[in-house]
Amino acid sequence: MRKYSVFICLIFFASVAFAQGLTKKDYERAASFLTGNLNNKKVYNINVQPFWAGDSSGFAFITQNKNERLFNKIEFIKMQVEPLFDKNRLAKLLSDSLKTSIRANDFSFTDGKFINKNKVSFQAGNKKYILDLNSYELTPDNAVAENEMERKSPDGKWIAYTDKYNLYIKSTETGIVKQLSTAGIKNYEYATYYGWGDIIIGENGERPPKFAVRWSPDSKWIQTFICDLRSGNKMYLLDWGVDSLFRARLLSYYRASPGDTAMVRMIPVFFNIETGEEWRKEELRSTHTNPISYEWSKEPGIIYEENTVRGYQQVDLHRVNVNNRTSELLYRETSPTNIDTYDSWLLEEYGKIIIASEKDGWRQLYSLDLKTKSLTPLTNGAYYINSIYSIDKKDKTIFFLASGKEPGRNPYYQHLYKIGIDGKGFTLLTPENANHDITVSPDGKYFSDNISAPDQPTRTVLRETASGKIVKELSKADIEGLLAMNFHFTETFTATARDGITTIYGVMWKPSNFDPSKKYPVIDASYTGPHTNMFTRNFAMTLGRNNQPLAELGFIVVVVDGMGTAGRSKAFHNVSYKNMGKNLTDHVLAIKELAKKYSWIDADRVGIFGHSAGGYDAGHAVLEFPDFYKVAVASSADHDFRMEKDWWPEMYMGWPVDSSYHFVSNITMAKNLKGKLLITHGGIDENVNPSATFKLAEALIKANKEFDMLILPSQRHGYTGIYNDYFTKKRWNYFVEHLLGEKPIWDFQLR
Repeated sequence: MRKYSVFICLIFFASVAFAQGLTKKDYERAASFLTGNLNNKKVYNINVQPFWAGDSSGFAFITQNKNERLFNKIEFIKMQVEPLFDKNRLAKLLSDSLKTSIRANDFSFTDGKFINKNKVSFQAGNKKYILDLNSYELTPDNAVAENEMERKSPDGKWIAYTDKYNLYIKSTETGIVKQLSTAGIKNYEYATYYGWGDIIIGENGERPPKFAVRWSPDSKWIQTFICDLRSGNKMYLLDWGVDSLFRARLLSYYRASPGDTAMVRMIPVFFNIETGEEWRKEELRSTHTNPISYEWSKEPGIIYEENTVRGYQQVDLHRVNVNNRTSELLYRETSPTNIDTYDSWLLEEYGKIIIASEKDGWRQLYSLDLKTKSLTPLTNGAYYINSIYSIDKKDKTIFFLASGKEPGRNPYYQHLYKIGIDGKGFTLLTPENANHDITVSPDGKYFSDNISAPDQPTRTVLRETASGKIVKELSKADIEGLLAMNFHFTETFTATARDGITTIYGVMWKPSNFDPSKKYPVIDASYTGPHTNMFTRNFAMTLGRNNQPLAELGFIVVVVDGMGTAGRSKAFHNVSYKNMGKNLTDHVLAIKELAKKYSWIDADRVGIFGHSAGGYDAGHAVLEFPDFYKVAVASSADHDFRMEKDWWPEMYMGWPVDSSYHFVSNITMAKNLKGKLLITHGGIDENVNPSATFKLAEALIKANKEFDMLILPSQRHGYTGIYNDYFTKKRWNYFVEHLLGEKPIWDFQLR
């Protein structure tokens, strides 16, 4: 009887514990933190963007509060915030035009352009308008879009176009037509290119039309390409989502995989307009995923040619004379790993090309002298230059964003700097210890700055580019509604990388009802694709990742940027080269380190999710580290890089293809699965073809491993609308059931 009583008590306490599990209110609270339920409802002005006036007289910007939407402008001559227009008056005009009731705080205002201080253009509904700010005359914007299948010469005398895969020019004065090429046929096509999403219906249907030529400044030459599809390999999709069809529709598209030799090729070609002479550079047949780029010189007959050689370990920069068909090598960069972040900007009027390169260990700026071919550092140091934002050619000044230069600050915070093209006058323009997202006015005199951090709501200001001085505060984020939801700011943390020396960074989301006396499972939101990093450097990004909603269900959610990701030193980046399967090593170490530091982190219950390259991470985690990661949701993943597009794997896993591809494949490791794995894919994903997800499923079945699979038949690489909602609920519940150990709830609304 005593044993029986104990058994009854155990059942009772188990039922009480279950009764105290997740409720529908918990799910609703989680959903309330989704970005779509916060922006302009609970949080306002976290990413204010200016509409610069085309005449550089000022700019417009939109702010919002809980009561109304405000359309503002600043004229530089006044430097005062004023209403852009009378929104009640405009709402009445729009109501009359659209024949429907438009309320002043509700009308859409998209594709806004501040033409000048007297006119603004925008789209409302499905119509485009121009508003005269003085007379309040509202007129249709009937500007005719440029014909994308034609290109007029700089002198206005010729129009280039194609017909039946050949290139023609037509005189704008006489109508006379000249045929420049004659060899064009279907799949060997002049003056076109292959677009990333060029989907063909069936096997032999037509792909979307494309046209591209570059006229020389003197209108005497055309540079273009021949798109040679004759030996290109295809990938295939079956579209089951067309309601009017009762059998799957075949979709095909040209896409090479790593190591392919049969692929779409781009052949550079030049035409002399006067003589009709054609010069084909057959020796430079490149793949369509790393085509050669060209930029005409102002000097007649001269063009600059930049060739990233397949394998991404060599870049060649030539000056080409099309008059005598000669080519002069100006610069060559090589690397034993990959050349990932190389870029260049031509400043021919000063006899220079500005180059961004990691060749000396950090991404820095260099000046290439066009006469002497000498390369001079413009910047140097242990920091990372993210991008050149603009170059003021008149003032000979380069404006660039860089991270990690300011001592004692997070290495992922961006700051704006300027430097002369002679390497002098290095100036920090955004001194605040935070991230800075900026846009520069057309005349280069001002820039807007969204100042924020993961734990610092946005402050938007206007600054002078000459000094960085703040001349006007434009807005401050309003997050009172968010704080009323008991929101906790995310926490930045550091850990030690696998080398035992390097500091790595991450961000942590806690539930709003966080209780330090409890033990929380950890979910790793991963994307270790080496071309980027995951640190949520600004406040908008921290909310926008939608990690807080998942945390609300009873998890600690983290992102970690381990060695092998971008934005730090070249040595830090190189760790993942030919070795992407080990990119999660630092994640494991970081989470273990957090568990030692915080008693409320349960390192025995760790899950992971990710999309695309992050989906590879999630699948790889439970296969490479099966005793650490217990639950994974891998969406739209490239589970085997040999089945991927050629560009991305060849950049980070090397070319030609070798055994390293085999050893990092999720498919070859399927037998290692111990935990719970959900694999999902969009059925018509032309970016990451679903084939690797199906092949992983086949490998798991052959290995007799239990797993779950969800195919969204009508979705491409990104899931949209109701399909994204469905997947979100599926992902949440997968972790609730298998990592938290609770009974999931499906019947709740996300919006």
